[in-house]
Amino acid sequence: MGEYGLAPGQRVAIIWDSSSPVEALKDLVDKVQALVGADNHISVENVNQLPLSAHRKSSFDVILSGMVPGSAAQHSVELLAEVARILKPGGRVLLKEPVVAESGNNAKIKTASKLLTTLTLSGLVEVKELQKEALTPEEAQSVGDHLGYQGNDLLIIQIEGRKPNFEVGSSSQIKLSSAKTPGPSAKKPSVDPVAAKLWTLSANDMNDEEMDLLDSDELLDSEDLKKPDPSSLRAPSCNEKGKRKACKNCTCGLAEELEQEKKGSQPKSACGNCYLGDAFRCASCPYLGMPAFKPGEKILLPENQLHDA
Repeated sequence: MGEYGLAPGQRVAIIWDSSSPVEALKDLVDKVQALVGADNHISVENVNQLPLSAHRKSSFDVILSGMVPGSAAQHSVELLAEVARILKPGGRVLLKEPVVAESGNNAKIKTASKLLTTLTLSGLVEVKELQKEALTPEEAQSVGDHLGYQGNDLLIIQIEGRKPNFEVGSSSQIKLSSAKTPGPSAKKPSVDPVAAKLWTLSANDMNDEEMDLLDSDELLDSEDLKKPDPSSLRAPSCNEKGKRKACKNCTCGLAEELEQEKKGSQPKSACGNCYLGDAFRCASCPYLGMPAFKPGEKILLPENQLHDA
């Protein structure tokens, strides 16, 4: 591989900014073209216009940013996110950026550690610092004027990063297996042959004269054969005093008991003249309002009259 890790046939994007000398930019383009080949393998983009470009995702094998001598390019999170988007899976980005010393306190210019973190948060992996060098007085003056920085602790750092070997949004099936594979030293526990025979009883064993089978009826005694008292099968709420109500699909006999109580609660005449009509009936007579009937005739009262009585 040639300088910058380039190889023939690779697609390369060169990112420059307004501080890049034109002649230095042209020299870099010529040098990269000599390494990768034809003109259509190189794309030159301005650092401010790259997020607005129409490049497809996964378009470039290598991206060189701020690599023009004298460049003062600053790489924002948005810029690096676009770099990660147009890089091919496994592609490389090589960049240079002026930084301040770790002890510096400047909101515009990043420190070396901050720049490394920004690349990582943009989706790049294997981010590493390749080189860090001090600027000459002339270079420091030029970069300081471009960035509006008056300090004397500027450094130039060169960093490399890679795009993961998959595209953003891609998916892959994960095979999950909870089964544990026994190790070579694992042995099956020994099984008692007699116990194994009992648990593997077959139809042929049923005719074996040596096989002792128990009759299930012999396991029941006289107490087990007695019919239980229905009251003992009732739930505790069924035996409570007061108003009782049978459950739906009652099986303990409470429904039948309540039905018998209801039939036995038919009203009886206290004076013996209720059958003669209203003229002979008391004010509280349950037959009040009903026509006369023959003595001994069975009278069925409506349900609402029974409740009122």
